[in-house]
Parts: sequence; C-alpha cells; structure tokens
Amino acid sequence: MTLGRMQRQQIQELCISYALKFSATPRLTEQAYHSIDTGNAHPTKVQPYRVSPQAKTAIEREIQDMLQMGVIRPSGSAWASPLVLVPKPDGEIRFCVDYRKLNAVTRPDNYPMPRTDERLEKLGRAQFISTLDLTKGYWQVPLDESAKERSAFTTHVRLYEFNVLPFGLRNAPAIFQRLVDGLLVGLGEYAVAYLDDVAIFLDSWAEHLEHLQKVFEHIRETGLTVKVKKGQIGLNRVTYLGHQVGQGTINPLHAKVDAIQKRSVPKSKKQVQSFLGLAGYYRQFVTQYSQIAAPLTDLTKKKQPNAVQWTEKRQKAFNQLKATLLSDPVLRAPDFDKPFLVTTDVSERGVGAVLMQEEPDQEFHPVVFLSKKLSERESNWSVSEKECYAIVYALEKLRPYVWGRRFHLQTDHVAL
Repeated sequence: MTLGRMQRQQIQELCISYALKFSATPRLTEQAYHSIDTGNAHPTKVQPYRVSPQAKTAIEREIQDMLQMGVIRPSGSAWASPLVLVPKPDGEIRFCVDYRKLNAVTRPDNYPMPRTDERLEKLGRAQFISTLDLTKGYWQVPLDESAKERSAFTTHVRLYEFNVLPFGLRNAPAIFQRLVDGLLVGLGEYAVAYLDDVAIFLDSWAEHLEHLQKVFEHIRETGLTVKVKKGQIGLNRVTYLGHQVGQGTINPLHAKVDAIQKRSVPKSKKQVQSFLGLAGYYRQFVTQYSQIAAPLTDLTKKKQPNAVQWTEKRQKAFNQLKATLLSDPVLRAPDFDKPFLVTTDVSERGVGAVLMQEEPDQEFHPVVFLSKKLSERESNWSVSEKECYAIVYALEKLRPYVWGRRFHLQTDHVAL
C-alpha cells in the first residue's frame, strides 16, 4: 500500500508548517538538564588513547565542528576521560568518550527503560506508521556547570568538556528517556519512543495525520529538533529498533541478518559470545533457539579455554542459526482482543514454547518463540517432569500475554 497524491500533499504541508523543527543541527531544550552526582569521589583521570594519523584527522575535524555548534568548549578540569570514535551504520562517526572511570563513581539514575518487544508489538498491527529521529538526540540536553567539569575528555590536542549531554555517561539513557516520555505524555495510545526514536501509529489516515500534528506540536513546545533524512512518514511498514514492522507482522531487519550471515567461524570464546549476542537479538524468531545454540553456548562457560575447538556439531549449530534467520522468519503482532494458544515442547537439552493466534486465513501464526537450555541437573529429570517444567516456564514468560484471560494450552504429553 502506497500513499495517494492527496495524502502525500497533506504530509508535505504538515512538514512544511513545522519546518523549523526539522534540522541537522541540534538545539537545546529547556525541558531537561543533566547533572552528574559523584558524591565525595576524587576526580578521575585517564591519559588519551594512542590513535592513527587518520583518526587524529577525524578527531580534529570533529572537534572543530563541535566547537562551532557549541557542543564542547576548552576545559581546565581536574577530571579527564579518553575519547573513542565509533563508526555509525549511516557512515557518520559517533564521537564517544570512555567514561568508565567516571561512571564507576557516579550515583545511578534508575529511571526505567522501555522494553523493545512491547514497542514493536504496539506498532506491529498499525496500518500507518511514522518514525522520527531526534537530531543528535543527547546533544539537545544541556549539562549543568558541575557536570560540564566532570564530562572533560582528553585528546592529542588538548582537554575539552561538553556543554551538552555526551554519549557514554552512566545516566545518559535515563535522563533522555525521561525527556521523551514527558514529550509524549497523553499521547501513549498512538505514540511511543525508545530514546531518540519516536514512532506514531494508527489504522486511520485522518487520525494519523491529526496525531502527527500533535506530536510535532509537543516537539516544538520542548524545543527539540528532528533529523530530516531519518524520518519515515505515513508508511505501512517501517524500520524501527532493528526490525521491520507494520500491517500485523514483525520481521528481522535484513541488514542485521546479512551481518549475521557474513560472520566467519569463531576462533575464540569472545568471538563466540559476539556471534551469539548478534544472533540472540532475534531469538524470538527462532523456534528452539536455546537447543540449537547449545553447542555454542557451551563454549562460553567460564571453565572453557579462550581458544575454541571447532567440531562438526558446533558447525551444524552455527549453520542452522544462520539458515533459520535467512529464511525470513515472520512473527505476528499480538491482538489482545483475540484468544491465544500456547504450545510447549521438550527436547533432550531444552524446553520450548510458542505463543500463537489464529488469523483470518484460519491458520495459527506465531507471536513469540521461547526456549531455554536445561541445566545438567534439569536434564536428569523424567520426561513428565520436563514436560511439566516446559509449561511452567512458558506461562511464567508469557504472563504479560495470558494473565487474567482465558487461553488454550497444548501439550503432546498424554499424562499431563
């Protein structure tokens, strides 16, 4: 489904009317500021990391840009953290600082972060979705004077400090999530945000246009700016939080699946952990993920040496995980007005479950796959005990879906 001529014109007129809020340059909001509480801790200081000549050029260029934007200023602070450059998927460089020493003495802000799966499920069934990316989101939040001093970072040139919220601080996600949650107060039925990624969703085009205008108005009131090139307006499927969502389905992002496919055979424990971390991001799409990955997760145990002994069994698990994700798996976004079906299964090394719903085609489609590798003690249980445990495990994990409502439970174990 594509937008008609009139719909595209309506979107264009709406965006033009809020053009001042679409900018590649971040502005400072007056709705929040960030402080760093280090108690009575003494200033931490780390020497700059050695970098290549090419990196030095990139650092100098980035520093000049940030000085011009007012993001940083020269510093005489007693605090100093080393900087690191992190490449972004769009080819830009994210200027980060290694704040581990500072973070270790910073009092935590325990503001809750949203769950990715809940955000995706909210968007999943919508017919129209728009996403907005706040321009260099963190840099729109000012620091107080004491935080500026503590944010100081050292380079091969000199010492600088931030005027705005930098990446890498312990409580940066919490303060920014609090800001965007405040931005969307009263709009939760049709708008959500995960840090600087805002999504607006609904089935009716007229209402979607109205809600977009309300979100734009809230953005204007908070003094925030939106990045033009990252916006997705009035689409039926969008890329959001590493997934493709919309029209009742949720899929893995092809670019991330391709990255998994390109991974070579791990040669160390760290490389195994890296592969499992990447593949595990999509474990809800893979039936019996834990059982398939068991030969690989065994390699990450503390007693295992760092050097990996690759076997045929581990190669099979490695290939199977890649093949499953390459098959373009699809999950259905849950409809909480319809009944759920929970099915459970047991294998020699693990338990699994699938949450499903019946669709108009009269077929049951998966909403979530669950799996858990059994411990050595659990592996010695009887078949009936394992089958019963699979049910208990599934219902505990699926409580947000089935609690307080009738649902169907299916097991192939006759005794149960």
